[in-house]
This record gives sequence, structure tokens and C-alpha cells, in this order.
Amino acid sequence: MSETPIELELSIQPSSQPGLERGLQSPLVFQLPLPTQDPPETHQQTQPQPEVQLSESNPEHRHQAKPLWIKHRRLLLLFGGFSLCAAFLGLIYYKHQNLQSRSNNQAGAATPCLSPACQRASAHLSTSADPFKEPCDYFLFTCGSDGLSPDSGGRQRGQGILGHQQNYNGKSVWSERRGHSKEREDRGVRQEKILDRKTVLLQYLREILESNNRGTSSAVQKAKGFYNSCLDTRAIETAGVEPFLTLIQKLGGWAASGQWNKTDFNSTLSLLMRDYATFPFFNLYVGKDPNEIARGSTKRYIQIDQPDLLIPIEWNTKTQKSQAKAQTLRRFLATCETYLALLGAPPSSSMLHVGMFMSLSSELAVATSPLQYRLSKGQLYQRMTIKELQIQAPAIDWLGCLQAAFHPLTLMEDDPVLVHNLPYMVQMTPIIGKWLNKHELSSSGPLQTYMVLNLLHTLMPALDSRFSEAAKNLSVTLGNTEEQVAPRWRHCVLETERGFDSVLTHLLRERTARREAEEVIQNIFSSFKSKLHELKWTDKTSPQSVMKKVHSLNPRLWTSNEISSEAELDLLFSKVSVNTHSFFSNYVQLLSLWQKRRRKLLTEQTERVDVLSVTPLLLGNELLFPVGMFVPPLFHPTYPRAMNYGVMGFLLAKDILHLLLPDIYSQSETVRAVGECVWAHYLTVTERTSRGGAFSLSAAQQQEVWVQYSALQIALQAYRQSLKNHPEDTSISGLSHTRLFLSSFSQVNCDFDPYHGFMPLEPSFLITVICAKSHLCPSRLQCPSKTQQHTLQTC
Repeated sequence: MSETPIELELSIQPSSQPGLERGLQSPLVFQLPLPTQDPPETHQQTQPQPEVQLSESNPEHRHQAKPLWIKHRRLLLLFGGFSLCAAFLGLIYYKHQNLQSRSNNQAGAATPCLSPACQRASAHLSTSADPFKEPCDYFLFTCGSDGLSPDSGGRQRGQGILGHQQNYNGKSVWSERRGHSKEREDRGVRQEKILDRKTVLLQYLREILESNNRGTSSAVQKAKGFYNSCLDTRAIETAGVEPFLTLIQKLGGWAASGQWNKTDFNSTLSLLMRDYATFPFFNLYVGKDPNEIARGSTKRYIQIDQPDLLIPIEWNTKTQKSQAKAQTLRRFLATCETYLALLGAPPSSSMLHVGMFMSLSSELAVATSPLQYRLSKGQLYQRMTIKELQIQAPAIDWLGCLQAAFHPLTLMEDDPVLVHNLPYMVQMTPIIGKWLNKHELSSSGPLQTYMVLNLLHTLMPALDSRFSEAAKNLSVTLGNTEEQVAPRWRHCVLETERGFDSVLTHLLRERTARREAEEVIQNIFSSFKSKLHELKWTDKTSPQSVMKKVHSLNPRLWTSNEISSEAELDLLFSKVSVNTHSFFSNYVQLLSLWQKRRRKLLTEQTERVDVLSVTPLLLGNELLFPVGMFVPPLFHPTYPRAMNYGVMGFLLAKDILHLLLPDIYSQSETVRAVGECVWAHYLTVTERTSRGGAFSLSAAQQQEVWVQYSALQIALQAYRQSLKNHPEDTSISGLSHTRLFLSSFSQVNCDFDPYHGFMPLEPSFLITVICAKSHLCPSRLQCPSKTQQHTLQTC
């Protein structure tokens, strides 16, 4: 077959057949304007001329020819009929060849995309495995975990979006038959790994923060300065523990490392909550009351929950109590001793303070309980006033602490709060009272030690690596062997977002091609609605309720108009001073900014944009798509639309199906039928049935297969509609439109989402299913196997 890309045509089957894309209204062919060319002479068809010429000038011949013509009339008519049929077949052959020629030359006629983004994409595609050149190896890897399939094929999830790396250690069915060239192995190793959409967004934010654009606002420069100070690990190591010890002195000191001024317990707690976002005895956040959300209320409340204790504990289902094992406590004790040694505490007092911290933590831990238990006991979202909470748990000055945390907002005793574990708050009071009144320990300040070590945990990301190494070693000894250390840049991007989220939101909004993103959103949602009409429902009420819900939604790009200019950003961060050589001081300011964000949430009525969100969400009747979804390399305004729809269109369609149809398996017969059909294709191509490696799909797996197969169909239909409205499109790597669409889709490698564990096969294999009974794909998509001779059903 020629190396020239073939334009892929998607035809619509008649209604009497279970054809692909039944929801599409009319067949379309993706074609670009072709250069004018004359048809090849070899395809010209001419009518045959009779070999005998009758002369009308000779009467004798005319007289003798008549009987001859009559005699052979049937033969001549038969010969003429064959000639007409030959001419007709020749015309069909010519048109077919001409169409083939047009398809083969179409990529050359397409306008190539030469933008920097397209050049990077072209270089990437050139080094990626091409599903149309090596289908036998490409499609047979498995997305699911090793436990999902008897023969997973070696390829593991999370090895890339838009250019994943092949795992050539695991051999596919065809690898033993065809072998792997050294060149292809080397190419696979060179390919870039992009784990998931969240990583793609973080990498894009990293590029923004590391860019050296002059003339930007002071707020943007401060965000970049904070990020760069986080990257400067040499300065962090040089500073050591001195910044933290200096901070402790501002809080009244600490008996373990020097002088303690015996500060008031509630005063110190208020300072920790206000300036350092540290909550040793209880958690504090802002959120809505779920009982009011159904009524459309946007009011937010202060919510008080049990703390995230530092001591490792587990839940005893028999005693219905939290507890810690002795072996676990010994390891935690050793880690705490390491912390105090790093802080310069003398060995003589170190053991005393560690012992007090462990004892107090253990007593508080007994009063805590896991979320599921509290939910079963109705202990979540208990509404009460601050005054009522004060009566139930008098050890804490609730009004004073809450006023400090939400300063300068004015709070009153009658203001309502939502409590999530009132029994813990009640039991916390005598525990705190007991440790406050222990006269033999009054000079040691056990509660001060407890609060200082909690503050240490809050500020540990800004301290030198010795602390993080100690924490990592504890985590490993407790059994968290799979914990991976994130690269420094990722950690710094996340920390920057905590304080400068408004800056990053503004920068993302300014760089997002909103018009192009909105067009993709609207086209995908329209195609999604047409897909719903194809479903066969188990009852009459299901489609009515689903369609009513879908048609009431307004899909749109989720952007924030909170900050409309850089001048407003500069004013918002005018009091922030970033020291490029002191990440610790910058981090302390970040905690203050974080607390201000929490305070602002209490007064805002609109939903705050989450700059790190990469999946759509429902908010009333609005279906919101965060701008963080539309970033390179997943999406770019200069990409050919075939590429944007093949990648982002598929991801959007998959997200919509998961969000709006979370459990459709029991409501539609189509889900099971399509899931089984796709799985039958997979078993046939991989020869698993004959090798005894087949297994049946669960309901959840069948639904996920249907979701991803439908998402590909939806994206393809949306792209076709886009081409119908705007026939022009550019090209990358000389690929024709539809081939670029499918090639781009094949790079999306097992998108990591909450449903990823239910996908038993590589999504790229869905191309094989779509191409089974159509002219979509080149013939070499088929593998040279006897199983490929079987007629495969169109799903």
C-alpha cells in the first residue's frame, strides 16, 4: 500500500442494519479541495465501434446487409449490452480510482499548520507509535491493572497522554510473531511521559511561572518570585532550622528548646489559626450545607471537624474506637525524637516533651472516628450556634478563636456553625483541661509542645530536607511503600497555587482560547444529545427524565470575572512582600494568604473557580468546563481541529457521559450490547478465546467500555459537524483529516480518572472496532492472522 495517507470515510448504515453512527443524519466524506487534474488516460472508457461498416452508397450491399442484420440482431443486442455494462463498470472503477487518488493527494492539498505548537505536535507524532503502521502491537496492550485481566499485555496505565511511552518489556500477542526492532525500542524510550490531565495542567503552569516575560504586573512577578524561591533548595538547606526557631520565639518560646513565657493557651491557638493556618485540636473550613443545596442556597458556613492527628491510628471495628499499635507508636516516637534533635532540643528534655506529645495525641485520637462511622451515626453537619458549641466544649474560646481566624469579619455568638463530630468536641474539653492543670508539668508546657509540633508539621515544606526525609522514612516504615516523591517543580507549583491562585487563574484565563474552547464544548454537547436518542431504554420513564435533565443544562467554559485587570491583582497582593532568597518567610506569608482565601469564601455567594480543576462539574443548571482543561498539549487554538476533537473532544465526551449518566447500565440495553460487542472484537483479535484467556466483563466494565466507545463516536460526529459548518482545516505531518483525528485519539492512553480501573482494554483499540465494517481505515490496520479472516460485527 502507498505510504500516502488515505482519507477515511465514515458511511452511515441503513436503518435496517446495526450500522455505525446511527445517530448521524447523513453520510459525509471528510475531503479537502483538490488541485485540478485531468483523469488518467488509462481510465478513459469509450463505446466499442462495430467492425463492419455498412455502405449506403451501394444498393447491393444494402440489400444483402438487411437480412444479415436481422439474422444477427440478438447477437448484436447482446454484444451492445455487454459493452454498456463494461462502460458502466469502467466508469465506476474510474470514479473509485479518482476518489482514491484524491484521498491520497488530499494531505498534500491541505494547508499545513506551521505554528510553534503544531511543529512540536508534528515532531511528537513522528516519534510516537503509529496505530496505522503497527496495529498488531499497538492496540493489544491493556489499560487495566494486572489483576483485571489474565494477560494484561504489559502496558500499564499512566504512561502518557499525547505521546505515551510503549512498555516493550511486556510482550503482546503479536510481538513474538513479528519481533521488535532496536530502532523502535529506542524511539519508545525517547518518548515523553505525561501521566494525566492534572500533570499536563501543572506542567503548563510551570511553563508560565518559569517564563521570563518582562512588563508583567507586580502580582505576577511576586507569584514567580515565590515559585523560584521554592525551587532554590540550596538557600533552603543553608537556612536550616533558624527561621523556625525564630518564629517560635514570637509565639512565646518553647520549653524544649529554651525559654517559654507561659503564654495563654487560647491566645497561642488564636495566633496559630489566624497567621499560620494551623489547627492542632480541630479542623476549620468553609462550605455549604447539603440540606440547603437542593433548595438552591449558596450560603456558606464555618465548618468545624476533628483534627488531622499526626499520630498514626487505625479504627477498631470491634470496640468502635480509634487506636494505635505499640509497634507503630515506637516508630512514631523515634521520628518525633529526630524532629526535636533537629530543632536543637537537649536530650535530657527531649524525651519528656516527646512523651507528653505522644500521650496527649493518643488521648485525642481515642475520641476521633472515621468519616463512614460518623456518617452512619448522623454526626455530620450538625447545626448549632457558636454559643451552643461553647457550652458543649468550654475548653476552647470558640468566639475568640473564630474571630481571629476570620478577622476582620465580625462574628457573633448567635452565628450558626456546622459541626462534624460533636462527641469529639465534647471529649476534647476534659482532655485539654487535664493537661492544663497538671502542676508537675506546668513549667514544661505540654499543650505548648503539642501546638509547636503541629506548627512544625505545617511549616515542614519550607524547612530543609532533613525533616522531609524523616517524615518519608516514617511513612515507609508504616507500610506506605508505593509513596512516590513528586518532583520539586510540581511541589512548588502546588504551593504557589495555594497563595497565588487568583494570579494563576488570571494568567490561565488570558491564555485560553475561549472562542475555540466554547465551540468544541457546544459541538460535543450537541453530539452527546443526539447520541442519547440512539439508546434503547429498559422503561419509558428513564429517557424522559434523562433528556429533561440534559436539555435543561447550559454548557459553558468556567472562567472567573473576579479579577478583571492586572491593576486589581496588584492591589490584591500589594501587602505581600516576596523575598527571593527566603522561601520560609515567603511560605509564612502564603499561609496568611491561604487564610484570607478561606475568609473570603465565607462572604462570597458565587462559586469560586478552582484553577487546578481538570474535569467538568454541575452547578445548578450549568455544566461548567474549567479553563485548565484546555491547555497544551491536549488543546491549542492553532492545532488542526481534527487534533483538538480527537483528543479534547474525546475527553470532554467521556467526562460528560460519566457526569450525567453515572449509572446507566441498569437503564439501557445498549450499554450491555455495545460492551459485549467491543469485548468480542478484542477477544477475536487477541486470540484469547482460542488460548483460554478470555473472561467475562462485569457490569461496570461493560459500562466503561460503552462510555469510551460512545465518547469516540461523539467526538467524531462533532468533528464531522464542525467540518460541515467550516470545511477548511489544517494538517499536521501530512495526515488527512480523519486519520489525524484517529491518530491523535490513539495518543490519549488510558486517561486517568475515577473509572480507569474498569477499562479492560486500551482505548486505542476502539479504532479497530469502528473500522471493522467500514472504509474508515487503511487495510493494513488488520493483522496477518487467521482470526482476522472472521467477519467482525459492527458495534
